[in-house]
Amino acid sequence: MKVLSIAAAAFAFLAVAGASPVNLEARQTCVKLTQKEAEDRLKANGITASSSGNCTDRKKSNCTSYEGICSHTVNGVIALKKGVGRNLVITGGTETGHASGTYSHANGYKVDLRLIPEIEAYVKKNFEKGSNRNGDPRWYSPSGNEFVKESNHWDVTFYP
Repeated sequence: MKVLSIAAAAFAFLAVAGASPVNLEARQTCVKLTQKEAEDRLKANGITASSSGNCTDRKKSNCTSYEGICSHTVNGVIALKKGVGRNLVITGGTETGHASGTYSHANGYKVDLRLIPEIEAYVKKNFEKGSNRNGDPRWYSPSGNEFVKESNHWDVTFYP
């Protein structure tokens, strides 16, 4: 009986807070990394960052930050790099200035990648074409990750 009361209280809290159990579950499956942890793992695998501000401050939109990125997102970028067979450049991470949402840049699930022909060839060969998102072509990996080719970068979501 006590377990049921705790569960009911949790769902009531979520309803009041405007959250859902799905959002709570998503947050629980993301192991957050520090800037250094993510940068070390990515650099060791030939993946670098680029920003117009040449900085990593999460609070500045002209920086590219990894602070708070999900471990599985970093793993996904590393796996993509191995599949593509060429070094990748991340142009957007967890810094401010991106759209909000559960599976957002700010929450550590998304990265922007510099456009290179090898990514497009790999995605078109190995992933399933989906419907366009806001007019931009979209593909889904076998594991359900979303790859959207925007005008000047790939917008990639790595789901838990």
